[in-house]
Amino acid sequence: MAIPVLMPRQGQSVETCIFGQWYKEVGESVSVGDILFSYETDKASFEEEAKAEGILLACFFNGGDEVPVLTNVAVIGQPGESFAEFVPGTASVPEPANTIAPDEVPVVFEFEVEPGELHHHLRISPLAKNMAAKLGVDIYALKGSGPHGRIIARDVEAANKMKSSVVNEEEPAVYRKITATATVIEKGDDFEIRPVSNIRKLIANAMHQSLQNSAQLTHHLSADARRLQRLRKKFKTEYAEGKIKQNITINDLVCFAVIRALEKFPQANTHFLGDKMKWFNKVHLGLAVDTDRGLMVPAVKNASDLSLFGLSAQMQQLAAQARGGNINPDLLSPEAATFTISNLGNYGVEMFTPVINLPQVAILGVCTIIPRPKEIEEGVYGFVPMIGLSLTYNHQALDGGEATRFLAEIKNQIETIEY
Repeated sequence: MAIPVLMPRQGQSVETCIFGQWYKEVGESVSVGDILFSYETDKASFEEEAKAEGILLACFFNGGDEVPVLTNVAVIGQPGESFAEFVPGTASVPEPANTIAPDEVPVVFEFEVEPGELHHHLRISPLAKNMAAKLGVDIYALKGSGPHGRIIARDVEAANKMKSSVVNEEEPAVYRKITATATVIEKGDDFEIRPVSNIRKLIANAMHQSLQNSAQLTHHLSADARRLQRLRKKFKTEYAEGKIKQNITINDLVCFAVIRALEKFPQANTHFLGDKMKWFNKVHLGLAVDTDRGLMVPAVKNASDLSLFGLSAQMQQLAAQARGGNINPDLLSPEAATFTISNLGNYGVEMFTPVINLPQVAILGVCTIIPRPKEIEEGVYGFVPMIGLSLTYNHQALDGGEATRFLAEIKNQIETIEY
């Protein structure tokens, strides 16, 4: 019995996904647990495993297609089975990727190519054919490892790797791999034009919309970081000695202090919705995370209910999930958080202008700690470690005075932090 393969729903807020690539080709055998294809939501990438075994009878979408969730993307069954009932409506399908006709069982072509031979059958996947053309691999010299002797992408990659190693044994393997898989639209003497990834397009659009649809200003201020550093040193020692299970960082301490400040300034813990504002009873803290796929901002739900150690554990877990690509997309929605923190201190950034994650009304940029002159006691000055704070706020939702007092409260909470 033929079984359809659905585009999964990753979170209740996700309505469509961007199709990535197929890891199986039409006609290949599929076992339960085999990776069938990859896909992306607005921030995360996923791989879908087969939940049935058989032959991949049909694929209805190609890389880059926007596919509604719970739509049939493929069919698994036995050769000769009908799958017509599972074909998505033509209105929602750009063009079928590949299929095996219900009454057609793939024919096995086995052949040996002799030099100069011009007429023979050759089974090769479209992906492998395009890859071979780009890499200059002679497809007629290949023997396919796919179903029924079909030449597939890995055959071309292997041939190219062998060819490259002969040309230059010193060439790094990583470079050969990148060369083999990179997509180039146009190439000049000293440049290459490559397509922008789907995630980068979404991030770019979100940043542009944020700046276009809000009145953003940034205030900069520094806070005395001596207490932060003392606590960090204390926790680091206790963690090394096994006295505590969570390695508390400077960022954990700053986030904990910001939550306390938000509790005193609830107007900064809101969403601006044009003619109305949404006020929250709890702080849902957004944490900007740099990943290989781009910037992600997962939300720590009910962060104001957590202890310092609980907050640290949840932020560490969410950051790992974001970098690993298995984060719940619902937590990446801008509406999931009420306030966001972006920390560039580890990169040595002294001051920057973070962009608000709409509909939130503010975002805090945390900068590096640097020594600055300060009056230690009356008439006595010295250099004190100061941490930079950059608050960007939507002037449509907050006045300058409110934003300034809120930033001053963050400074106060950092300098007097208790846990």
